[in-house]
Amino acid sequence: MAGACSGKVLTSGKKPFLDEDDIQKFPYFKAVIKETLRLYPPAPLLVPRETREKVTIDGYEIPAKTMIYVNAWAIHRDPGAWEEAEEFIPERFLNSTVDLRGQDFCFIPFGAGRRMCPGLNMAFATLDVVLANLLCSFDWELPEGMKSEDIDTEALPGLSQHKKNPLCVLAKCQM
Repeated sequence: MAGACSGKVLTSGKKPFLDEDDIQKFPYFKAVIKETLRLYPPAPLLVPRETREKVTIDGYEIPAKTMIYVNAWAIHRDPGAWEEAEEFIPERFLNSTVDLRGQDFCFIPFGAGRRMCPGLNMAFATLDVVLANLLCSFDWELPEGMKSEDIDTEALPGLSQHKKNPLCVLAKCQM
């Protein structure tokens, strides 16, 4: 893909920046974003909820007024719901109806129902466009002496996922 550097068009006839309409033409790119959110949800434990009434789930009785913590990280890695659940396979979202807007309970990176993340629509109005422009505008390389096997994907424990060790990459302007 042709890119842009300092606002200049590098290839004749190409746009300097991608917009939302352009992003719709990249289904694999969207699948990569979904697969990344499946393996690394922004908040592994969703916002706690309280039961309104006594309920039985899989034989367990849960009293009313019990705080429930939903582990999205574990749901997204459930081998009963996902084939090769621990592997990064963006193709699983190509030709798939599974959506991240809380309707498919096997994939809930932003929660589900009335209490899902209120910033979801705003995030997706910008996330894919910004990320696509970063990818298209630069050539990305690992620092000298580093191999792809050296990339650390471990995350620190906590309410949100932060990398244990920073990812170091070099962005080179496309010429």
